[in-house]
Amino acid sequence: MRSIIVFFIAMFAFGFSLEAQTAPENILSFEEFLGYVKKYHPIMKQADIVLSSGEANLLKARGGFDPKIEVDYDRKKFKGTEYYDTFYSTFKVPTWYGVEFKANFENNTGYYLDPSLTVPEDGLYSAGVSFSLAQGLLIDERMATLKKAKYFKDQTAAERNLLVNNLLFEASKAYFNWLQAATEQDIYTTSLQNAKQRYEAVVLSVEEGDKAAIDATEARITYQNRELGLEAANLHMQKARLELSNYLWVNDIPMEVQPDVMPELPSVDSLKASLALKNLDNDDALLQLHPKVLSLDAKIGQLDIDKFYKKTKLLPKLDLQYNFLTQDVDQINSFNTANYKAFVNFSMPLFLRKERGDLRLANLKLEDAKLDRVNSVLKIKNKAEAIQAELTSLETQNALIKNIVQDYETMVKAEERKFALGDSSLFLINSREQKLIDAQLKENDLLTKQLVAVAKLYNSLGLTIE
Repeated sequence: MRSIIVFFIAMFAFGFSLEAQTAPENILSFEEFLGYVKKYHPIMKQADIVLSSGEANLLKARGGFDPKIEVDYDRKKFKGTEYYDTFYSTFKVPTWYGVEFKANFENNTGYYLDPSLTVPEDGLYSAGVSFSLAQGLLIDERMATLKKAKYFKDQTAAERNLLVNNLLFEASKAYFNWLQAATEQDIYTTSLQNAKQRYEAVVLSVEEGDKAAIDATEARITYQNRELGLEAANLHMQKARLELSNYLWVNDIPMEVQPDVMPELPSVDSLKASLALKNLDNDDALLQLHPKVLSLDAKIGQLDIDKFYKKTKLLPKLDLQYNFLTQDVDQINSFNTANYKAFVNFSMPLFLRKERGDLRLANLKLEDAKLDRVNSVLKIKNKAEAIQAELTSLETQNALIKNIVQDYETMVKAEERKFALGDSSLFLINSREQKLIDAQLKENDLLTKQLVAVAKLYNSLGLTIE
């Protein structure tokens, strides 16, 4: 009967060897999976929308300096009498530093026309300029809006990269969870096959009178426990596969990973290459290029402009306007200083409480943003260093657990040989194999943690891969 048991053990070992060497045909590698996510996932398109919003905001701000044509026409006629008929058109060209060039034409008639609006019969032409000498000279609302829009564009670009970074990090975690579930499923499948063969061999021995019935009961309990473990592993695999499917899209159509598709274990070096983590030398330079830091830099730039604009509001308001007048627009020398229309406006609040309050608020917001940047840089740096330490420790742990698994495999095989010689028992074999299974699961868990830690490092550094 011992020969029968030895036969089953040999068959199990041979079958296990063949199964380990047989790779599934349908493989979805990490690089291929990441390629699908980057190309088709809706969040990638949302990220581009965020970037486009910054460009649109900049275009809107530049619109404040677009040339403009204005036309005013007003007429009143009552009981056959033309009270007034006024026509006024302007072409304005805004420029930097609050200077605005204008070209005007007006033609007014009417019995009750305001005398100040009287113009020659063919109308009156004018060309001039308006500008500010105090408030609005160095910066006005249009300039401030445009400068802030440029920083806003940089901010949206950083936010877009941050969005992509987080998406790829979450997708990577889903893939590694799927990989862990697949390995766990393989471990329990192999252990179940082993327990089944041993159970069948013991039942045969019991039927032939070589073993007591209680041995079959013990073998059956082990077999059922392995079935229970495999069922839990199957559930884990199904949930992980569906979670992974959340990140797979093709042409706006969600895809589902089929049960026969299996993951492929990437090496740590290839994973680092896929996540742009190779050849990273200057961590301080990386911190300054982190999307979170760049976004805060853009925010600080906007607040700095706002502070400067609020500071100029403390100056008095002095607006000047000067126009040369002529009725012969075709003769350029008809524009002279003898015919003109000028305008001066001066105003200044006596206490400047509103302006001083706005400036103080702008200072506080700027100081808060700078402190936020300092804190964020420190947190990012410490997080990256902690992950680096975690990677170093996990590398050591994985090397140790690999040796432990090999030693447990050796002990199981030795116990099987002793059992074949009659010097051991089924209980000891199952006990040793259970420890092997626990070690394999621990090895699988540590390897997954190492892969996730690499992805966490990519996420903490805010790297972008296209």
